[in-house]
Amino acid sequence: MSILLEADGLEHSFDYLLFKDINLQIKSQESVSIVGVSGSGKSTLLHILSTLLKPNRGCVKLLQNDIYKLKDDELIAMRRYDVGIIFQSHYLFKGFNATENLQIASLLTRQEIDYKLLQSFKIDHLLKSSAGRLSGGEQQRLSIARVLTKKPKIIFADEPTGNLDKETASCVMGSLFEYIQKHNAILILVTHDHSLAARCHKCYELKEQNLILS
Repeated sequence: MSILLEADGLEHSFDYLLFKDINLQIKSQESVSIVGVSGSGKSTLLHILSTLLKPNRGCVKLLQNDIYKLKDDELIAMRRYDVGIIFQSHYLFKGFNATENLQIASLLTRQEIDYKLLQSFKIDHLLKSSAGRLSGGEQQRLSIARVLTKKPKIIFADEPTGNLDKETASCVMGSLFEYIQKHNAILILVTHDHSLAARCHKCYELKEQNLILS
């Protein structure tokens, strides 16, 4: 299995030091969870790993590319084709219907919409509905389906099941785990849910400015 993500010596601070000397390697078909108390820096670390925030110190390699040394067009291409980010907020186009939201990802990456996935998410009957009129849980599932439509190699997820009931959350996470196995991808998950974190291959805790393997 090849290494798809590698972090070396990451350090970051705002008004105070969040974390230091963070080192991480994730191979294809692996899932990794990161837990920690609020304010420990979990989301900040996820943003650094996912191309959204340059660290104060250290480097991040995705698909063997040092991402913060890439040219702007190279970084944009990586975000479009290789990286999928599931945010706590849905970032759907509320004026479009569900199908149109999926088609945006499909057209940008030249990938087909997976209607079996929509059935497993129980949103296949909502395709003509305006995204803005869907419930919070339905919007979350549509948002995750849109990310998977891109067929990314690296998936970052920040509390992806926060708006879902326990049964639906289990179904959605099962689909994510199945996806990374099928597509030789990886999943990096930030969550407060320790039972969900335990389903990943490796679980880390961000504690006292360090990333500790649980």
